[in-house]
Amino acid sequence: MYHYSKVIVQINLGNFGSTGTIMRGIADCASREGFKVFCCYPDNPHNKSIQDGDYIICTDRQRKICSRLSRYSGLNGLFGVFPTIRFIKWLREVKPQIIHLHNLHGCGLSLPILFRYIKRKKIRVVWTLHDCWAFTGRCPYFQITKCDKWKTGCHDCSYPKTSYPETKVDGTRLMWKLKKKWFNGIADLTIVTPSSWLANLVQDSFLSSYSICVINNGIDLSVFKPTPSNFREHYDLGGGGKIVILGVAYSWSDYKGLDCFIELSRQLGPKFQIVLVGIDNENRSLMPDCILGISHTSNQKELAQIYTAADVFVNPTREEVLGMVNVESLACGTPVITFNTGGCPEIVNSSCGFVTSENTVDNIKYILDSRSWIKIDRRACIKRAEEYCMNDKYKEYVKLYEKISRSRSGI
Repeated sequence: MYHYSKVIVQINLGNFGSTGTIMRGIADCASREGFKVFCCYPDNPHNKSIQDGDYIICTDRQRKICSRLSRYSGLNGLFGVFPTIRFIKWLREVKPQIIHLHNLHGCGLSLPILFRYIKRKKIRVVWTLHDCWAFTGRCPYFQITKCDKWKTGCHDCSYPKTSYPETKVDGTRLMWKLKKKWFNGIADLTIVTPSSWLANLVQDSFLSSYSICVINNGIDLSVFKPTPSNFREHYDLGGGGKIVILGVAYSWSDYKGLDCFIELSRQLGPKFQIVLVGIDNENRSLMPDCILGISHTSNQKELAQIYTAADVFVNPTREEVLGMVNVESLACGTPVITFNTGGCPEIVNSSCGFVTSENTVDNIKYILDSRSWIKIDRRACIKRAEEYCMNDKYKEYVKLYEKISRSRSGI
């Protein structure tokens, strides 16, 4: 049996990637403030090392079975029945004061069973939405498809079936209705979004009755800082005074603006050198030889060196909740040019870069050719990034936990 006075249970699709890092960072910060925090997620080969107090929701095999059933039925979050029953039995022992949800798509749980339990026990919930999946029939984003069916009821989905979460069948009409039923009716739920842009979308969705607050994602400023290196010399970029244009993405596609960089490479003169980080073999086959493609690196210090070596960072993304690569670049002193997408304009202002109102290569090229970015003080970029210190953001979550705890105690 567990005997703790302040218990938080966090649920996510894994302990890897940006959402896994956020979950773990919040847990560590809250633990230092006297909370007992359990991180719960399914087994997954991408997971980092398991820590004491972690709860594995289901095996990797069970997770894959749920994923396959979802793919062939068009339904998501229905199939992890037995892992969910076992999980709820564990929750009864832990008696969480707050359940903190993160990404639930692909977590291996039966969502109707989990939410029925939450409602019956009147457990207080914090739900950090890292994308739009919670209030759509399937898609995590809908900017490129320019779809607003999620406001009144999804159907005839225009989101590519091969995009995550992949499906063979369009089940969006039913899934939208099911999510609306599952996710509404919770006695006390606070929705957290990383950007005001996403918060505004939530207010237009079937989740609008809940309390919504914004807590930005943060970065590790002890890593992302001006970090000199021999990057230019190593790739022979130092000669001829080349202007290095940098792009960084975990996974490149036209959603992240790969097509824009390919087009830019055709229009820019020899004074410019485009460098893209996160390129895989499939992307490399699409790129012209004049673009320097670097494989994805998990070494954050090396990434900071690349940011520092660049003259300007370009982020022509079409789908972005906040745009943390923008913050990472600013923290290393490199100004940013970005599309007016998602939360990007909330980060980049006139002191540290440019936001183009039209999502076209022409606007980016004009800014690059004008050399106006040269006038930006790198110290101003760093100062702007300091507003996104990850430790400060984790503390905001702890303050939210404490506020909810005091409310329950009647203090």
